[in-house]
Amino acid sequence: MNKSISRLFTTASLSIAALFYCTAPVVAQKKSSSAKEDNLQYVDPRIGNVGALLQPTRPTVQLPNQVMRMYPIRADYIDDQISSFPLCIVSHRLGEVFSLKPSVKVLSLTDWRAKQTWDHELEVTRPWYYSTYLIDDEITVEFTAGKKTGLYRFEFPANAAHKTLLFGLLNPGVGSFNFNGKEVTGTETYHDNIKVYLYGTFSAEGKAGVVKDGKIADETSVEGKGVRSFISFAQSASNKIEFRYAISYISPEQAKKNYTKELTGKQFADIKNAGEKAWADVIGKINVEGGTEAQKRSFYTAFYRCNERMVNITEDGQYYSGFDNKIHTITNNRPFYVDDWTWDTYLALHPLRTILNPKLEGDMANSYVLQYQQSGWLPTFPVLFGDHACMNGFHSTTMLLDDYRKGIRDFDVPAAYDAMVKNATQATMLPWRNGPKGTLEDFYYAKGYYPALKVGEKETIPEVNSFEKRQAVAVTLGTSFDDWSLGQMAKELGKNDDYTKFNARSKNYKNLWKDDIKMFMPKDADGNWINIDPKFDGGVGGRDYFDENNGWTYLWQVQHDIPGLTTLMGGKAAMQAKLDQLFREPLGRSKYEFWSKFPDATGLVGEFSMGNEPSFHIPYLYNYAGAPWKTQAHIRLLLDLWYKDNVFGIPGDEDGGGMTAFVVFSSMGFYPITPGSPIYTIGSPVFKKVTINLQNGKQFTMIANNCSVVNKYIQSAKFNGKTINTPQFTHAELVAGGKLELEMGPKPNKSWGLD
Repeated sequence: MNKSISRLFTTASLSIAALFYCTAPVVAQKKSSSAKEDNLQYVDPRIGNVGALLQPTRPTVQLPNQVMRMYPIRADYIDDQISSFPLCIVSHRLGEVFSLKPSVKVLSLTDWRAKQTWDHELEVTRPWYYSTYLIDDEITVEFTAGKKTGLYRFEFPANAAHKTLLFGLLNPGVGSFNFNGKEVTGTETYHDNIKVYLYGTFSAEGKAGVVKDGKIADETSVEGKGVRSFISFAQSASNKIEFRYAISYISPEQAKKNYTKELTGKQFADIKNAGEKAWADVIGKINVEGGTEAQKRSFYTAFYRCNERMVNITEDGQYYSGFDNKIHTITNNRPFYVDDWTWDTYLALHPLRTILNPKLEGDMANSYVLQYQQSGWLPTFPVLFGDHACMNGFHSTTMLLDDYRKGIRDFDVPAAYDAMVKNATQATMLPWRNGPKGTLEDFYYAKGYYPALKVGEKETIPEVNSFEKRQAVAVTLGTSFDDWSLGQMAKELGKNDDYTKFNARSKNYKNLWKDDIKMFMPKDADGNWINIDPKFDGGVGGRDYFDENNGWTYLWQVQHDIPGLTTLMGGKAAMQAKLDQLFREPLGRSKYEFWSKFPDATGLVGEFSMGNEPSFHIPYLYNYAGAPWKTQAHIRLLLDLWYKDNVFGIPGDEDGGGMTAFVVFSSMGFYPITPGSPIYTIGSPVFKKVTINLQNGKQFTMIANNCSVVNKYIQSAKFNGKTINTPQFTHAELVAGGKLELEMGPKPNKSWGLD
């Protein structure tokens, strides 16, 4: 999913240029300091740091699901210059606060904008620790993170005549810096109205200054837009300077409390070691045996990314909420979480968390309900400043149903249900818009589909985003799934009238099925088909009708009613043939021409796009089309083709765990094909044994006897010792400590899994 289309051409040119000189696998970095060999040795945050066309992964340094996040500001891994080191990433891909950089030069006004060259081979990137060498300045920079705190350590050249730290702002609003001896306080305004407060200390006395009226001034405080400040250390001072700090979204006093709580009596090594342990505990929830070194690196790095978001913004029992711009006190010791994009994460990331950490998932679900109570709407992209209007659909409804059906119910279920109903009956369905419904929604409720414009027809609804358009087919299909989820929740709660209503609406996808071509196609407001080329029409990203992908991807967006889709296609054999065609269908034009309109549809195999979230479930549909062996073949092929353990190792925009959760599930050998339904469908594991350490103290075990790169086909299967010939099992069976045992071989058993 792309949310920075303006960067397309810059990132694309960098990625293409990189192919000529940066294709070797990323070498495993420094192993865990623990004497015991553990899973951390396989985590390499650099994997995917060059985007296929659009966004790269970010090698984020943080504690699992915590606020303090850092990576140096640069375009991607190819970019050999760093603009600055932020003190905190406020939201994934949505901005940072407070810039910091070291300098050994005679101070000038241009230094704040100057970039610094770093050495690729001397950089160390671990989930809990970062180090780089600024080669021109001969400065080593180190960083490690607490929950609300960070520590930078700078080693300047011995006897450097100038040792300076430059501070600045990364947002256009008003900010401030104030120096007092070894202390610094500051503020930065994020997203127009959110104050971020800074408190920090230096390991040595220094001489502070600011930029004022376009000149370097010998003053210790400054306030305004774009303010800059610095602190310089004497030549006689130690060449190792440490900056320890905390941030707060509540108050300057709370920033200092966060500092005191986390850093008092702690050294850099203490925070670093605690971070390593925190990641070891999380990454240790899944243990694998067998597989190649590359597969383990891809798997465990993907798993690391699945623990970046959401983030806990609670500070001493309070939190600032951008949903009502108030400070709240938590109840029942339930932390408050933000920074989630459910268009991506409802598919696999939230379902993964229901297995590995249901308590954490429950706290996140609880946060969603609180956000509804504070703002009046159930969010879909909850971030620090509120619900980010992005993409389409109300997939938080599906997320909450999935949680509920998997036994996670420690949130206000009646309020959650009210929120779901309000979104489904009163909210705009327009992509990239929040707020109340309009005429297009009333049309949808009456006619059962979102109306599209004819080719060349001018938009008449002013609320429609001029770039994102109506996305009429995508909106209809996505809303059908969301309405199914709401209907199922109504059924769970005994609300039979609502179940009847929304279950009927979940069939609306059928209203756009054009049977003569066996595709979903747009209709205008008069009910007439709009004849388009589903491969290529609809403008950039196909957004007039689809969203980031073409009609071949949206052909399969009926996870909630696979039998219904199968019937539309003419039965299992026809569905299987259509799936085959998907993976073989030519683009009908050059990749250059195709990607000029569909830059998100990367990782291509025929018309299938591995690089975008709506495609994740598609290879698993063979399990429902009479050919489970083809699911096994395609999953192995896709993992091997597109998820390499190098800087190009992610085929599309990863979005903070949205895509890599697919890797974690698929590598383990199963996948939640329909979020909201507590059933897993079986694929082809890449490991001989997977052990999941469950929060209830039990273990789920998957054993794949004779599994190898060649032996990818399931010959037979047992669950808890009982032979099964159906490629699925339930969430209840998994969390009870189930054991799935597969016999693998080099050729398909075409009769397995057909019951």
